[in-house]
Amino acid sequence: MRDIERLVDGFQRFQQQYYEDAPSLYRSLREGQHPSTLLIGCCDSRVDPAMLLGCDPGDIFTVRNVANLVPPSNTDRGLQGVLAAIQFAVEQLQVSRIIVLGHAHCGGIRKLMDRGLGFSANSGETDYLERWMDIAEPARQRVLQQMPDASTAERRRACEQASILISLRNLEDLPFVRRAVRTGRLTLHGWYFDLVAGALLAYSARADAFLPIVCPLFTELA
Repeated sequence: MRDIERLVDGFQRFQQQYYEDAPSLYRSLREGQHPSTLLIGCCDSRVDPAMLLGCDPGDIFTVRNVANLVPPSNTDRGLQGVLAAIQFAVEQLQVSRIIVLGHAHCGGIRKLMDRGLGFSANSGETDYLERWMDIAEPARQRVLQQMPDASTAERRRACEQASILISLRNLEDLPFVRRAVRTGRLTLHGWYFDLVAGALLAYSARADAFLPIVCPLFTELA
């Protein structure tokens, strides 16, 4: 019950901030939303996009799922919820950028990298997580091929970043995204939150690497 009370208390603070102290924001949002950014993030409780980026309500349109994945455009009907949200953001909301935000210590990527090690769902049950992570299987294969002697931690980090590139590639394959990019109305970005160091990295196509755009304040959290 204490957890429920915390949530209710949190809503009351939200109510105070946005409906009593500064009601103008939600007055402007009553008629609709006009975010400039679509952010595709992980549903991990440690990486709330609005909190990480200091956003107010209405600033970003957010799609969150396990491991911040974008399914391929030729997927079956069961995986189209994410694609529908992307289409809504691009065609209806006319966002000007899409950011795929991955992060360190991702549980979905750990599940992916543990394939073949004997960890699986109960016999006879559908493993929905396993099926979902199939989207990032090419990233796992790339890491295993290119980093045969790396540590488990190094492989997981590499796969976390490689899966962001998979999602960017799948975005580029969507016709409505491709058209918007070609006309210059839309840009695509791959970001990586290092939650250990507190740093933010962005993918550079020129360097073919994730480079810091916000450096850590400390080497590592205590």
